Amino acid sequence: MNGALAAAPVLVPLLTAALTVALARWPRRQRAASAAGALLLLLCCAALLQGAIGGMVVTARFGEWDAPFAIAFRIDRAAALMLAVNAVLAVAVLAYPGRGALATPFGAPLVHGLLAGAGGAYATADLFNFYVWFEVMLIAALGLIVAGRRPEHLEAGLKYLVLNLFGTVLLLAAVAGLYGLTGQLNYEALGLALAGRGDDPLALLLGAMLLVALLIKAGAFPFLFWLPAAYPVLPAPLLALFTALTTKVGAYALLRVLYEVFPAAAPTYAQALGWIAVATLVAGVMGAVYHYDVRRILAFHSVSQMGYILLAVALGGAAGIAAALFFSIHHILVKANLYLIAGMIASRGGHHDLRRIGALARTDPGLAVLFALSAAALVGFPPLSGFWAKLLILREGAAQERYLWMALALCTSALTLLSMAKIWIEAFWKPHPAPAAVPQGPLAPGAWAACGMLALLALALGVMPGPLIDFLHQAAATMAAPPSGLAP
Repeated sequence: MNGALAAAPVLVPLLTAALTVALARWPRRQRAASAAGALLLLLCCAALLQGAIGGMVVTARFGEWDAPFAIAFRIDRAAALMLAVNAVLAVAVLAYPGRGALATPFGAPLVHGLLAGAGGAYATADLFNFYVWFEVMLIAALGLIVAGRRPEHLEAGLKYLVLNLFGTVLLLAAVAGLYGLTGQLNYEALGLALAGRGDDPLALLLGAMLLVALLIKAGAFPFLFWLPAAYPVLPAPLLALFTALTTKVGAYALLRVLYEVFPAAAPTYAQALGWIAVATLVAGVMGAVYHYDVRRILAFHSVSQMGYILLAVALGGAAGIAAALFFSIHHILVKANLYLIAGMIASRGGHHDLRRIGALARTDPGLAVLFALSAAALVGFPPLSGFWAKLLILREGAAQERYLWMALALCTSALTLLSMAKIWIEAFWKPHPAPAAVPQGPLAPGAWAACGMLALLALALGVMPGPLIDFLHQAAATMAAPPSGLAP
């Protein structure tokens, strides 16, 4: 039973992808099968999360092979929570009216392929299979980017492919080197093998290669440029899905690699990672302040917010890991909702350029409230989720006397407020630049349902953060513990 449950985050999306391919000629049936698959995935991930709350760690080994060749899954508290959040988002995204790639016959199969890759990356217990599942994600993501077939889609796909292929080669080379050095691939076995090699130059080099590959996947500075180039060509639901899956898996893997695979060398890497995080914060928010296209503003904010997650990873320890996980969940819910709201803004205003729309607060007050709530959460107004996410990082940073890092993080929050205020003023408050312009058609009920669900979840996370913070501290204590067999 445990094996079937552990495989569900991969098996359910793969079977759904196959079914939706078979139903490609019948769009209504395909949409129904896609939605049913997302709901089944949510139920399976909810069961995994319920077990994790009780302290259960679901493990499975496929193929009856011995280590280090076994295909092993291990779903602990952190993995179960991330899988559940992704499943919730998948349901919301598929409820949102599909456009662009989602409206094509192979949009749904590619979406479920993306979910399968993310599920495998979260569930796997070894580095090589993480590489395999991440590449499944890359292939599905690339297919979704170029599905529009227009020049801008092909250009964005090329930029996405080139930099991510470089990261892929680096990742595979690092995995091969670590296997040659230790004879292991399993996270825990690698941690044991490398625990006494904190100053081994070869081990440090391979670790650095691995971290750079994951930073590329996460869209960190200076490898961030593929993200604002690729994201703005996607329709709103895919933007929401990409922000939850592609970069967050890279950040999650950084936690696993630093604190499970390289426990002895983690302090060495953390210093450099902290400065990379700060540079990511600043570069992302400056891009957001500069642009007027809502999609580009939010894409650069995805970069900037990744900086906060990397900063928490660099701080380390149980508190830093818990802060990184909390911020990841907050960002998935809030930023995905902002991307969906951006699609609604474009539907009602007729454009993504803020200079060509306006007065939406009068014509669509409900949309204005939705945006204001999500924007305030992104900035970090109390008591919304962003406040607690940033407070956890700032508190740990102050405890470690990283005052410059924390000061730059606060300045980034101020610039985030500036860019969110720009969207509010330009899209909702100022008069429409063409007063005779007629608003577009009414928004679909599915759009309201998807955005409303995510807004309520983010609001609940802000109003009642205690249970989740406690749960994440339990998850982080396990992740930050020395490998079994070693004394603390």
